[in-house]
Amino acid sequence: MGDPEFKIRELIRRENVRVFSSNYALYGDLSRRVSDSLHSMVPTVETYSIDESFLKLGEFHSREVEPLARALRERVHRWVGIPTCVGIAPTKTLAKVANFLAKKRPQYRGVCDLRDGRVRGELLPTVPVEEVWGFGSASAAKLAKLGIQTAADLAALEPENARALMTVTGGRMVYELRGISCMPLELVEPTRKGIAVTRSFGNPVTTWQEMREALASYATRAAEKMRRHKVASDNLFVFMHTNTFNTDPFYSNGASARFSATTNDTGEVVALAVRLGERLFRDGFRYAKCGVMITELLPEAVQQPALWSELDRERRERAWKTVDSLNATLGRGTVRILSSGPKDATWKLRAEHRSPRWTTRWAELPKVQAKM
Repeated sequence: MGDPEFKIRELIRRENVRVFSSNYALYGDLSRRVSDSLHSMVPTVETYSIDESFLKLGEFHSREVEPLARALRERVHRWVGIPTCVGIAPTKTLAKVANFLAKKRPQYRGVCDLRDGRVRGELLPTVPVEEVWGFGSASAAKLAKLGIQTAADLAALEPENARALMTVTGGRMVYELRGISCMPLELVEPTRKGIAVTRSFGNPVTTWQEMREALASYATRAAEKMRRHKVASDNLFVFMHTNTFNTDPFYSNGASARFSATTNDTGEVVALAVRLGERLFRDGFRYAKCGVMITELLPEAVQQPALWSELDRERRERAWKTVDSLNATLGRGTVRILSSGPKDATWKLRAEHRSPRWTTRWAELPKVQAKM
């Protein structure tokens, strides 16, 4: 865990540290561009996280794979400007190990190939066990007591013993390190279990009006996410709390409630979030954060029908999807519900040190002047 910025301001000043605010719009757009670059050359891609993907290269001839990996790196760098590394192997776990080696060892020039068993035999003994996917410092310490310190040591462990030490996952990792795949690519994103929208305030919130606007804004975003992932919810949780790092009186509370029917309707989500927030809010405190958490998600197609007519529900669904489309095209918050407050509300998260969002904001593009 890091320290909050206000606690190390003197260190920042003394060491001339550059401080940057989070820039989620830029991160997400660059991730999408990298993914598009990969899809342009490889048809089967699993997006594992915002900065990692697994690619299925089995349909390519063995001799084509490493040149393809280098061409992928070159295309991503040319199209997006981001340096990447590629690990090639018969399993996901070995591919992650290969990626680690490609990053750390300049001789591989960004691409490490562990398909050959003899190469694995040479390199796995040089990889610390904590660098194996899924093994942190706690697992590494447990394994070290048994003399298991490298990826090769782990691969040599009996799978049954690995399962006894680290559940079924440990057994799978042993097989994966031996080149036996236990984790195929997930080409369909798994259904989400929950959605959370939480933010720290740019300035302390002291009035119910400000808190109501924040909760309405976060609930709106949560409903948008549900519709994007084609899910609906039975339950909603709201929380709020004051700052834990200063001497202000402390208050923290949360509450949940069920919808009358499964829904991803912005109006219904906002209404319930505001009702719960009103129940929780107490005057006399300087609130630092609040949030809306959606749980018990179900596929949108199996929503439990509400008491009102299906025609009314379908009309509302079309309306909110139109709002989503407008906001996706014209910018988030272009069309929004009135209760979420103004775009420049003082409670909104500050980002004075955010780098420019080059790829998604015309106004933040760098300006070039030609001198004649």
